[in-house]
Amino acid sequence: MRGLTGLCLVALLAAGAATGTVLGGARDGTDVIGHQAAPQVVRSADLYFALNDMDAQAANLLLFGADPDYTKLRQQTLDTYEQRRAQADSDLQRVTEAVAGDTAGQRAVQTVIGELGQYEALVARAQLLEDQAHAQAGRPSADALAAYRQATDLLRQRLLPAVNEVTKANAAVVERNYTDQRAALAGGWWEILIAGLVALAALGVLQRLLAVRFRRLVNVPLAIATLLALAGLVTALTLASRADHQLVVAKSNSFDSVIALSRARAVAYDLNADESRYLTDPARAAAYEQSFLDKTQSFARVDGATLASYNDKLAALADRHRADHGQVGFGGYLGDELRNITFDGEQEAAERVLNAFQQYQRDDRKIRELNAQGKLKEAVTFDTGTTAGQSNADFDALSAALDDNQAINQRAFDGAVAVTDDDLDAATAGLGAAALAAALALTAAGVRPRLREFA
Repeated sequence: MRGLTGLCLVALLAAGAATGTVLGGARDGTDVIGHQAAPQVVRSADLYFALNDMDAQAANLLLFGADPDYTKLRQQTLDTYEQRRAQADSDLQRVTEAVAGDTAGQRAVQTVIGELGQYEALVARAQLLEDQAHAQAGRPSADALAAYRQATDLLRQRLLPAVNEVTKANAAVVERNYTDQRAALAGGWWEILIAGLVALAALGVLQRLLAVRFRRLVNVPLAIATLLALAGLVTALTLASRADHQLVVAKSNSFDSVIALSRARAVAYDLNADESRYLTDPARAAAYEQSFLDKTQSFARVDGATLASYNDKLAALADRHRADHGQVGFGGYLGDELRNITFDGEQEAAERVLNAFQQYQRDDRKIRELNAQGKLKEAVTFDTGTTAGQSNADFDALSAALDDNQAINQRAFDGAVAVTDDDLDAATAGLGAAALAAALALTAAGVRPRLREFA
């Protein structure tokens, strides 16, 4: 009887230890993904976006020159540049805090900190030289253009790659933790089940022994201990399954879309900047045009498309997709999102992104057509205009559609993380510990009177 009682106590402790290890690991893994690495990916992607839009606004300022027709728009552009600069400073501060223990991340952030001030100084110099030159729209002075070239080259060659390194590093942390945690939960579920069944079996055998030897139908303390062990096993298995499900929702269903859309947003603003750079700097127009195509392909990849054929090829693939949502014939970030539709309203939101992107691409071709016809000012006006039917108005619609789509997935991500936080909080751990302690005490209490009869 003493040996069997000891087995019951050890089995209960083993079941409790397995449960605590598995669920504690799930809680820690969710904390890393939900509260550390994943938010850091979003912050660094937001910094990438802010830097890109700063450069787009700087290029637009050169486009306006001293033309009085753009006085109001010039002021709006200056205001937007300052807003993005403040946003970049805020994002950079949060990213700096988050990479405190990451040597590679710290190096990347130090690069951004060291170069961002120089970039802003070059943009300020370009603006000053442009103001002094009183240049016409679309034809900045040589000195102003040289300063802007230095600024945009610094951004594209140093700042953006450094920010991208931080984004990739944190995305890798999310992926690694997700893979490890799912594997741990899959194995841990069986560990909990086996340990729990062994404990229940031991308690059952002990209950049977007492019933036969002492002619007692039920040992009440042992019965309660058995019920507690059964309830604990069912609860632990349920929590482990829920943690695994919420991990899939958080990472595969929502975070993968969040990061795809965050990158799509950053690329979209870089596209917009390339458009302005193309008009601002004729000597580099071909390079900026190719850059525009490369980023277009990263947003929604259409194999074999050139700038001239892209819109028609995308339109054919988009029409096929609208007829059958299971058909996504293009790749890129938008293709990734359309293959990962999970939540209510997400399909409609992604369709709005696709529609807005197609319209923005059509606007781009009109800008290039006007420029090729020698209608530079008309091209500048259409490119930077914010009234309905102009390029920047349509770009704002694309940006809003991306934000709406991302918000759906971000809410789902936050909700999934919150569910696991609630399931595996300190109160749950405390209740589990109390139930285990009660089961141990009741097991001992149920056997003790029978052992005393042998004393």
